[in-house]
Amino acid sequence: MAEFTMELNDEQKEVRDWLHGFAADVIRPAAAEWDEREETPWPVIQEAAKVGIYSLDFYAQQYFDATGLGIPMAMEELFWGDAGIALSIVGTGLAAVGVLANGTEEQIGTWIPQMYGDAGDVKVAAFCSSEPDAGSDVASMRTRAVYDEAKDEWVINGTKTWATNGGIANVHVVVAVVDPDLGSKGHASFIIPPGTPGCSQGQKFKKHGIRASHTAEVILDDVRVPGSCLLGGKEKLDERLARAREKAKQGGERVKNAAMATFEASRPAVGAMAVGTARAAYEVALDYATTREQFGRPIIDNQGVAFQLADMRTRIDAARLLVWRASWMAINGKPFTAAEGSMSKLFASETAKKVTAQAIQILGGNGYTREYPVERMHRDAAIYTIFEGTSEIQRLVIARTLSGMPIR
Repeated sequence: MAEFTMELNDEQKEVRDWLHGFAADVIRPAAAEWDEREETPWPVIQEAAKVGIYSLDFYAQQYFDATGLGIPMAMEELFWGDAGIALSIVGTGLAAVGVLANGTEEQIGTWIPQMYGDAGDVKVAAFCSSEPDAGSDVASMRTRAVYDEAKDEWVINGTKTWATNGGIANVHVVVAVVDPDLGSKGHASFIIPPGTPGCSQGQKFKKHGIRASHTAEVILDDVRVPGSCLLGGKEKLDERLARAREKAKQGGERVKNAAMATFEASRPAVGAMAVGTARAAYEVALDYATTREQFGRPIIDNQGVAFQLADMRTRIDAARLLVWRASWMAINGKPFTAAEGSMSKLFASETAKKVTAQAIQILGGNGYTREYPVERMHRDAAIYTIFEGTSEIQRLVIARTLSGMPIR
């Protein structure tokens, strides 16, 4: 087990500086254009693929960093560049992790390379869980998967929403209900291969922020996939369902919802994204405050501005520490006895909204225009308190964890 440390080692510093350079030289110059276009920034993703950032190898190296700091460090630097473009670069990782966590070795080897493509022909993947009536309430999921034993196929019907890369993905990973009587314990995940009939894009959402990231509905209309597309395989699923049915029959102890537990472990990464956006806005505000003069002196000489900057930096550093602690705990198998994953995501996301709003205030009228990036950063920051569990859900998870109540 790696000891907890707040000091990056030399290799991590090298990766951090490399990512920061890419964010500064490639992502930032393109940020305003792709925000206005509201389209997937394929040229930037291709550049990321060419240098090795958009790849399973890079993502896996950071994911399995023994200190737990690889992913939060990478997320902070990329999202410091721009949240929308960064999400387009890392969004495929959501689907890849779903396959890594639940798939067989054969499924991992078959499907993950198809999610990324290569530098000459980049692809993206989508993880589809949320539904119009089942966002935070995953137990209310309606998408159904029915097994056709005669053909060894699964037939999937339903509508997914808020899917990053939904409809434009080469590979979709879809969560569906296989046993409605078991609630969230009756869910399973499926690969939808490229070009599968019945899988199509629904509404594409025009969003307040992260507009360079494609978000859309995914329509599943009698989608048939081979039995081999069930992540983990039929035998493993049958065993899991049998255990869940037996526990339900015996009235056994209530346990954490599996999807909620997974989200709890992944939330620090979202917290790191929020830290990156907050840090970017803070740096713009600090530079502005030290160079902008009013009444013959830099505006940072005014306590009203100086104190805001002090509070902004303090919150950013505190948020990063919560994210790093939770990330270290997750990689080292430490239980989140106080919902530390949700704590990190809650505080970091609220920090991003507050800090970006303060940055606009410090820049005054300039901050409200698109001539400066802080208004875009403020729009982007709004998503962090919504996706991967709203701030209200984070508080609920924390409170129930502290009280010993089940998280449903």
